[in-house]
Amino acid sequence: MNEGIGKLAYWLVLVAVVVSSVNAVVRYGLNTSSNAWLELQWYLFSAVFLLCAGYTFLRNEHIRIDIVLGRFSKRVQAWVDIFGIIVFMFPMTILIMVLSWPMFMDSFVTNEMSSDAGGLIRWPVKLLVPVGFFLLTAQGVSELIKRIGFLTGHRDEPGEKMHSHS
Repeated sequence: MNEGIGKLAYWLVLVAVVVSSVNAVVRYGLNTSSNAWLELQWYLFSAVFLLCAGYTFLRNEHIRIDIVLGRFSKRVQAWVDIFGIIVFMFPMTILIMVLSWPMFMDSFVTNEMSSDAGGLIRWPVKLLVPVGFFLLTAQGVSELIKRIGFLTGHRDEPGEKMHSHS
């Protein structure tokens, strides 16, 4: 799931670049602007950032402490990952999902609009928060299963895919 969403996000980046470029040309070339286009830029940035957290975890591209952890065996690295996922990641992602859902629902039910003239509706961007953290949590479950599988001998050594940064 996160692989497909990550590849879709490549296109969102392209759309964001095009929107930003067109907005700049219109603003400076034609001396006009639109709040909707400015908001669309940050909606797209938000979508890429929030929806790709799980994809980034899948690809092992998050910032890590590999300079220290890389000195240990793959088994120790797997145990550290398991600890980090269970103790730090899951509580944080679940808390953000739980706390952001009512904010999205309130925005959706009231059809909240931007306070800026000509702005966009707000609920779609607010939906990105619980969805993005759900995707990150789901990837965390997947990574947890992979680490446990490695430790129990049901999966090959994680190799460079687990900790590719030094």
